Amino acid sequence: MTERRTSLIVLAAGMGSRMASDLPKVLHPVGGLPLLAHALESGKALSPEVVVVVTGHGAAEVAAAAQAHCPGAEIVHQAEQRGTAHAVAQAKDALAGFEGDAIVLYGDTPFISPDTLCAMADARAAGADLVNLGFIAADPGRYGRLIVVDGRLDRIVEFKDATEDERRTTLCNSGVVMAPASLLFDLISQVSDDNAAGEFYLTDIVGLANARGLHCAAVTCDEAETLGINTRAELARAEAVFQTRRRSEMMAAGVTLIAPETVFFAADTVIGRDTVIEPNVIFGPGVWIDGQVRIRAFSHLEGARVGRGASVGPYARLRPGAELAEQSHIGNFVEVKNAQIGQGAKANHLTYIGDATVGPGSNIGAGTITCNYDGVMKHRTTIGARAFVGSNTLLVAPVSVGDDALTAAGSVIVTDVPNGALAVARAKQAIKPGLAIRLRDRLRALKSAQKGN
Repeated sequence: MTERRTSLIVLAAGMGSRMASDLPKVLHPVGGLPLLAHALESGKALSPEVVVVVTGHGAAEVAAAAQAHCPGAEIVHQAEQRGTAHAVAQAKDALAGFEGDAIVLYGDTPFISPDTLCAMADARAAGADLVNLGFIAADPGRYGRLIVVDGRLDRIVEFKDATEDERRTTLCNSGVVMAPASLLFDLISQVSDDNAAGEFYLTDIVGLANARGLHCAAVTCDEAETLGINTRAELARAEAVFQTRRRSEMMAAGVTLIAPETVFFAADTVIGRDTVIEPNVIFGPGVWIDGQVRIRAFSHLEGARVGRGASVGPYARLRPGAELAEQSHIGNFVEVKNAQIGQGAKANHLTYIGDATVGPGSNIGAGTITCNYDGVMKHRTTIGARAFVGSNTLLVAPVSVGDDALTAAGSVIVTDVPNGALAVARAKQAIKPGLAIRLRDRLRALKSAQKGN
């Protein structure tokens, strides 16, 4: 790709009424990331010097999301939605004096690939004054058509205005356009709203450019890249497209997915090679997994890091702040939150470890709970190296268990346990000979009397 100065304009002003949602359309997630963030991420391929996001409905929320994903983005507001050309025009002041290209993307179209954007930039470098992105549609339906004559984009024709010959064209308009910023805004200033909807359409700039003798070109991409999201059904379809791609990418990178169609990734999931993912595993945002890890079935991970050779699950939950060192083991029905599990440490059954540090080589018995919350504040538990925490131990934080220490099963630990010590904190067992039989007989008699009444 030829390097050129580039700016990015992302249109994110629409209401999305067909989503039937209080959330702005562009903030609905795919792969755990808002649609808007996907568009911004795609635009990074061109290393834009300026990023402008055009907001409208839910402007404050959209602006916050844009700046969270792209710090420094310019936010402009389209108070009245009067068409795509009108939306792009709102970015004019933000790009005043910018000498370079501008590319227009859409906040509800998350899958435009970096390769496609680079192809558009290459077309500009090859001499096209204005570049439109098109796609070959399996079912062109009512899409606008790109009419190419002798290798040049001659015009964009809306379906309702197209002739029968033009309707047979399968090259359809995506709406993505690239041109020098000054030319783009100059052409937009000439767009008329003399149409049935009374709106200013960005597609009209192609005819205006050709009327000036400028060179317009069309670049094509796969139809799946142009998938726009307007309904919940389309959102679900987009999620399916995203997951299919991510599964293929993971397997191509050396990750084994035993039942790929049952595993769901976030946009930022990172997994090292030779890791095995069993069926029905869900990765929320912020998961990083080293190589040679095994994630067993029905586990859920979010905001977690898992070291090389570790194993997780089945039915485990890793919450934000969970950090598992190499060769550690988190087993069935174990939950870890904001806790560091040392190298080779194990918590294999029915355990909650929250706000804690577990030293290397330690063993956490079944049913152990770090009691980290007092109803107002969180407190931390520290477990040293090679400690053995007996089954059904309650560790009432703040508390520590030293290196090589041991807690007896069923203990409630409320004070620190020194290195190498044994802590027993449970009531003394009492034996009452024959009392179980007498008590049972008494209860049965009472039940029988109640039935008689």
